Amino acid sequence: MASRCCLLQWLLLAIAAAAAADSCNFPAIFNFGDSNSDTGGLSAAFGAAGPPHGETFFGKPAGRYCDGRLVVDFIASSLGLPFLSAYLDSVGTNFSHGANFATAGSTIRPPFGTLRQSGFSPIAMDVQTWQFSQFKSRSQALIQQGLFKDQLPKEEYFSRALYTIDIGQNDLTEGYFRNLTTEEVKSTIPDILDKFVLAIQSIYWEGGRYFWIHNTGPFGCLPYVLDTLSLRAPEVDRFGCGSPFNHVAQLFNRKLNETLGRLRKDLPLAVFTYVDVFSVKRELLSHAHRHGFELPLVSCCGHGGRYNYNKEIGCGAKVIRNGKEVLLGKACEDPSKRIVWDGVHYTDAANKWIFEQIVEGKFSDPPVPIRLACKANKL
Repeated sequence: MASRCCLLQWLLLAIAAAAAADSCNFPAIFNFGDSNSDTGGLSAAFGAAGPPHGETFFGKPAGRYCDGRLVVDFIASSLGLPFLSAYLDSVGTNFSHGANFATAGSTIRPPFGTLRQSGFSPIAMDVQTWQFSQFKSRSQALIQQGLFKDQLPKEEYFSRALYTIDIGQNDLTEGYFRNLTTEEVKSTIPDILDKFVLAIQSIYWEGGRYFWIHNTGPFGCLPYVLDTLSLRAPEVDRFGCGSPFNHVAQLFNRKLNETLGRLRKDLPLAVFTYVDVFSVKRELLSHAHRHGFELPLVSCCGHGGRYNYNKEIGCGAKVIRNGKEVLLGKACEDPSKRIVWDGVHYTDAANKWIFEQIVEGKFSDPPVPIRLACKANKL
């Protein structure tokens, strides 16, 4: 009996060792993007996202425009890494396992106006990659001085890390907000992707090798687009989503995938995984009830209207009435049943569902699980 027990233990250890050898063992994540992956950048720079953001998972605001976790949080956990600290958050941060350069409202191209004028972050992707370059050089200089070794990534982590990127949607919606036609928005895509290439090249020359890149989602299904931009392109599909907006997103995604094909040739040491989150989100929004959700086009947290979205009264908004503070932007009773949190972003529950669909590579090109994203070119 004792020998059998020892044999079983040996087999379990062998299986665990094989599984570990079969993974990339990413020691860090460096993330670039917009609000879909911002874990506190915009909050640190321009004012915190207040309650009820964060209420479901964190029990308080946590820098995210969500009631809980984002897809990047689930990615980090799946790789055995802590949640990413925002690069711009200078208080109580630990960057030993990576950093997050994303900010809500960010674009690939520099925005056509200030944050106050346009609503889009000035921290575009070129700024994020410049911050990354500064972070790398300054963190290593501090480590060489014997400082903050427990709070900063080791030098070798930069070439072994996973670089996650989720950005592009705001470039497309910004065009509509500047009153461009659908055809005019489409015409901006080549320039947007040219700027994207420059950003990737910048990361590559700093040592980045393993890229996990999300395409853009079906923004024609989001309440803020349906409520604010419906007059720009009123056609809807059978699920109630704005058809022209989603067609633009699909065109952008095709061109993005083609761009990554060229980057694979131009940057031979890099490994690129293209992740089709558009299809995952489209399935969830189109067949919400099938997946345990309800009211797919209606915000959980908001105020009034067909989509429970009002750009003037956002999630958590309060007003003074008769000398008393009144909360107008209230959260729904059960966010776990809803897909859209505040008219723009997804709920914790939806983000978890999306992550579960993409983690094993079913929607990736090449079709590899995230734990093997360093080996995509070899499989």
